[in-house]
Amino acid sequence: MKKIIKDLSEKDFEKYILNNKKYVLVDFWAVWCAPCKVLSIVLKDIFNEYNNKLDIIKLDIEKNSNITKKYSIQSVPTLILFKNNKILSKNIGSCSKEKLKIFLNQHIK
Repeated sequence: MKKIIKDLSEKDFEKYILNNKKYVLVDFWAVWCAPCKVLSIVLKDIFNEYNNKLDIIKLDIEKNSNITKKYSIQSVPTLILFKNNKILSKNIGSCSKEKLKIFLNQHIK
């Protein structure tokens, strides 16, 4: 089965983060957000490069307000990197592939 970047809802989010043994990068985004669309292309490239070490999920902030509030998301795009249900780091705003790789490589062994 081919792995893909998943869109999750609030009901799946906690279970997915809790049960995942890999690093999980969560992209908090919105349909109306132009930088989110640019970042989405970067994430597809990153996903292909890191797919053995990293899962990437997307969470629409407008459809999932409880999770958005829980993690204090105030602007999009926001990326949060999790491992074993713990936040390792957060990146706010769009970024280049190179910047995102630096962000990830600081934490992914």
